[in-house]
Amino acid sequence: MVLAQTQPGTAPPATQTPQESETATSNSSSVVSQMGAGNYLLGPGDVLTLRVFRYQQFDGDVEVDSNGAIEIPLVDQPIIARCRRAQDIQREIAEALKKYIRNPQVSLRVKERRSRPTAVVAGAVRTPQQFQMLRRVRLLQLLAFTGGITEQASGSIQVFHTEPEICPDPNEPNLPVQTAKTTDDALQVPFTLYNINDLRLGKEEANPYIRPGDIVMVQEAPPVYVTGAVVAPQGVYLRNNATLMRAIAQVGGLRREAKQEKITIYRQKPGTSEPEIITANYAAIKKNKAPDVVLQPYDVIDVQEDGVFSPRRLGDTLRGLAIGGLGSTISNLPLRVIY
Repeated sequence: MVLAQTQPGTAPPATQTPQESETATSNSSSVVSQMGAGNYLLGPGDVLTLRVFRYQQFDGDVEVDSNGAIEIPLVDQPIIARCRRAQDIQREIAEALKKYIRNPQVSLRVKERRSRPTAVVAGAVRTPQQFQMLRRVRLLQLLAFTGGITEQASGSIQVFHTEPEICPDPNEPNLPVQTAKTTDDALQVPFTLYNINDLRLGKEEANPYIRPGDIVMVQEAPPVYVTGAVVAPQGVYLRNNATLMRAIAQVGGLRREAKQEKITIYRQKPGTSEPEIITANYAAIKKNKAPDVVLQPYDVIDVQEDGVFSPRRLGDTLRGLAIGGLGSTISNLPLRVIY
C-alpha cells in the first residue's frame, strides 16, 4: 500500500527512476555537509529536521533519545542514530519508507547539537574560553585559540574528563589517567597531567585529543580542590606551607551543616589510581587538639554534609575554578565553535 499525498486535489506523485531518487538523497546530504555537520557523529539530545518531499505527515524535528535512537512515523523499529552521520541515517529512512512511498525523497539535517558539552580551557592562558567541538581537536590547537600560555604557567597542564566519551575512536590508544575517587570504584573523576615542555617539543603523547566536557587547566601553581559544605567550593593554588585550615579559609570557611569532625582528603599515590584517604578532625585542629594537615599538589578536600563525594560535585568545583578568577559564570566565557 502506498500513502496518499497530504495536499488535497493534487495528482499522485510521478514515479521516479532510481537515479532520480539517488540524486535527491545526494543533494540533501550535500546540504548537511555545507552546514558543517557532514562528518558529525550524532549523540543523545541532538535534534534533526526531517523532510519527505510531498509527504508532510513525516516532516518535523526528531530528537535522538537516551538510547541513541530516533523514531519515524510508520517505521516499525527505532533507527539507531548514536555515533552515525545524518546522511547515513537519511539513506536508512528512505529505504524504510519504500514500504509506503514510491522512491521517497528524504532530507535530514542536524538542527541542534546538544550531545556534546563544551570543553573549557582556563588558568594561565591569555583568553580563557569554552569550545563547542564538532570534530576532534588536539590540546595544542585549543591553547592556540586562547592566545597561548602566559608566563605565569607552572609547567603542567591538568585535563579533567568530566563526561564519558560518546563516540570513542577504537584506534586511539588509551592513555593512563589518575583518578580522584572514594572507596566506591563507581565514583571517579579521571584526569591526566601533561608537561608544557613536552608539548613545546612536539611530543605526541603530550598533545592529546580533548573531549567534549573536558576541563583543561593550565596551572599557575599546583592546585588543591575544596568541595562540599564550604562557602565557595573551588580550587586554590598551593603556596608555601599550605595546610587544611588555610585552604578552607581561602574558600570562605565551612557552612553550618558541615561535618567538622570528619573531613576527607583524597591524595594521589604515585604509580596507582587508588587514592590515599586521609580523615581530619577540623574541630580538633581549630582547638589545637590535633595537628593541621599539610597539603600536597592535587589533593581533593571533601567536606561532607548529608551527601557524599561525587564526580558531579567535583566537576562543578573544577568549572568554578576555571572561571573563578574572571568573576563570571561559565556561560559568559567566550564560546568558539570548531567545525
